[in-house]
Amino acid sequence: MPKFLSAGVKKCRSILPSKALVILLLAASTLFAQNDYTLRQFKNESVDFINQPGKWEGSDWLKIGLAGAATFLVMQADQTVRDDFMKDRGFVQSFPIEVGRLYGELYTPFVIAGAFGLNGILGNDKSSKKIGYEIIQTTIYAGAITTALKLAFGRARPFTEKGTNSFGGWSLFDDSFHSLPSGHATIAFSISTVLAKNASSDLVKVICYIPAVLTAISRVYQDKHWASDVFLGGLIGYSVGSWVTSKHDENSIFQATSPQQFSIVIPLN
Repeated sequence: MPKFLSAGVKKCRSILPSKALVILLLAASTLFAQNDYTLRQFKNESVDFINQPGKWEGSDWLKIGLAGAATFLVMQADQTVRDDFMKDRGFVQSFPIEVGRLYGELYTPFVIAGAFGLNGILGNDKSSKKIGYEIIQTTIYAGAITTALKLAFGRARPFTEKGTNSFGGWSLFDDSFHSLPSGHATIAFSISTVLAKNASSDLVKVICYIPAVLTAISRVYQDKHWASDVFLGGLIGYSVGSWVTSKHDENSIFQATSPQQFSIVIPLN
């Protein structure tokens, strides 16, 4: 053994008994090795996500206020945007519009996440497993927020011809009053944000958002949503996706700097 390692070992022995050192290392391993992407981790992070509003500071509440204000401003242009989109109905079933719609369907994140997860398992690729896990996690969190807001606002969809200010049509089963926010836009931007946050190239990051933008356009063009609906839905998907990916990035930093990495040079007897 090199002299500098030997000296370090002797110093460790003089500070802690070997058994206590083993216990310390095991505790560190449990504390820092957090990114296993298991149901247990999902449960713990879900509790943390639910508790987030209680941890928000002034700047966080300001962001919420700005998001609400921006959505309100977009609402002022809802009717104008719809009128412009309704002028030419020749592309309602076109390829890009249909791609956008399909990208925001409820089953899409599970298909994409399943592909990444399967590749992660078969190829022992933890990065693929991470992406699949984050897509599902983001979709569930963001979807729950969007569903709650849909029921709370009860906004009529544009095709009902009730106007942009028709709110309060509360119903669990009548989807005609579930316009704000857009579920398709929420799902689309949830997927794209996770993919973009895990991409290393700036070009790839931009490409990841193209199908999400198509989703937003398709929902307005097919007269299923107002512009403000897709704006808020996209904002929710992006915000939750950013939170989920940053949560795992933080855990990875802690794991990389864990005392566990030093255990191989410390004698256990």
